[in-house]
Amino acid sequence: MVRVVPEGQVAFGIQLPVQAQSHRFAEPWEASAGPVEIVDVARVAEHAGFCYVAACDHTAIPRQQATTMTTTWYDTIATLSYVAARTSRIRLLSHVFVLPYLHPLRAAKQWSTLDTLSGGRAILGVGAGHVAGEFDALGVDFDARGTLLDEAIDAVRAALDSEYSSHEGKQWSYREMGMTPRPVQDRLPLWVGGSSKAAIRRAAERGDGWLPQGAPEEGMSAAIARIRRLRDEAGRSDEPFTIGALSGPLYVGEPSWDIGRAVTGSPEQVAGFLRVLAGLGVNQIQVAFRSRDAHELCDQVRTFGAEVAPLVQD
Repeated sequence: MVRVVPEGQVAFGIQLPVQAQSHRFAEPWEASAGPVEIVDVARVAEHAGFCYVAACDHTAIPRQQATTMTTTWYDTIATLSYVAARTSRIRLLSHVFVLPYLHPLRAAKQWSTLDTLSGGRAILGVGAGHVAGEFDALGVDFDARGTLLDEAIDAVRAALDSEYSSHEGKQWSYREMGMTPRPVQDRLPLWVGGSSKAAIRRAAERGDGWLPQGAPEEGMSAAIARIRRLRDEAGRSDEPFTIGALSGPLYVGEPSWDIGRAVTGSPEQVAGFLRVLAGLGVNQIQVAFRSRDAHELCDQVRTFGAEVAPLVQD
């Protein structure tokens, strides 16, 4: 099995702008931007040496939550496929894909096709979901989402690993169902998102990586130690596993505008902050930058790739 991030190194990724416009994290300029800006940022990130770009997953937002979340959430597979056709090396991550919304064979078909079309660059990041009204509209039991995700991960993993797969579970059952095209990668990476104790256990026991979403209750260091212990107990300690982290908002340099709470400063100062995360045993960090337009975001990505990322590896 090939490691996504070479052992001993730290990789960086970035959530694509525009495709998800929650007021919790989207910049005001994204509301009037579109596919051009998405591709521009993806290409700059690729040239800057980033490991991946990521896209979110929501189908429809209940009106009562739209004030904060908005209703702008581009389709994950369509967005990543569009970016795949306009890039050549950078990996394509869902952060995160809500597996309980789909039949496992449908999800496996989408991701094996994306891997084929992109030349083996897909990373399937999965999560349980959190918007109860969205589950209700799609006819999926919100309270059963964790159990559904566990079953879906097992079924999707089997379908990605073998042309013919079978599954016998509480929600889905089928025998010897064949699927091509096959993924280009020998094992398409499946990273599990979430910071709850259940999500951390799920990542350790079923995933090839962990995508924290918010700070774990026990803290990052303790969560990473628990993942390693659980993987050892599951007999998986020798398998490659990618531990992720979120940087929170960054700005390389001294901003001339109010950016709120963010880590700012020289490349060395920003790198010093990220080295703390790397020192915990993190393999990849998803970074985010404050910006007033797509040009400023691209400038931040370029500067980070050239002047900050190399310092984190030291």
